[in-house]
Amino acid sequence: MSGTPAVADTTDLADTDPFILTARLPADLHSWATGLRTEHFPPERNYLEAHVTLFHALPPQCGDEIAEVLSRVAAQTAPVPARLLGIMSLGGGTALKLESPAMLALRDEIAERFHGMLTKQDQHRPRLHVTIQNKVTSKEAKALQAQLEGRVEERAFAFRGLELFRYRGGPWEKVRDFAFRG
Repeated sequence: MSGTPAVADTTDLADTDPFILTARLPADLHSWATGLRTEHFPPERNYLEAHVTLFHALPPQCGDEIAEVLSRVAAQTAPVPARLLGIMSLGGGTALKLESPAMLALRDEIAERFHGMLTKQDQHRPRLHVTIQNKVTSKEAKALQAQLEGRVEERAFAFRGLELFRYRGGPWEKVRDFAFRG
């Protein structure tokens, strides 16, 4: 995801790769979290920059409808308040724990639009977080959590928009940004 990613087409009905929807972090938080991810994520598995996943697999055949829904939502939505709460255990990994009732409500609105087409994983509200370490031993994860516990301070921020990607078997391909303008 670094640099200027290629932009995927939402209208290619032959493309069977699902869409991924993330909430866009402010630049300073994104940069800091990406640095933590680069430092602590197993390099052979680290295809991505820091991100907050809202949906893991929106239906690939619904590209135009997804773009229309996200355009409308972004036009009506002001930056969404959120908080970085601290560190969160993922069992075999570590994340930055986030809180944003407004982002979860916005996600619920999008989920309702695609009701009946969501994967089992996407039928449930996510625990908002930024993964900075994954697929390591529990011992490694606990060591990083102890190390970061005093370094990660609670703070307020605002999500700036939504980002749509196509899953490409590991790496993601950028489709489009939807900046909040409301």
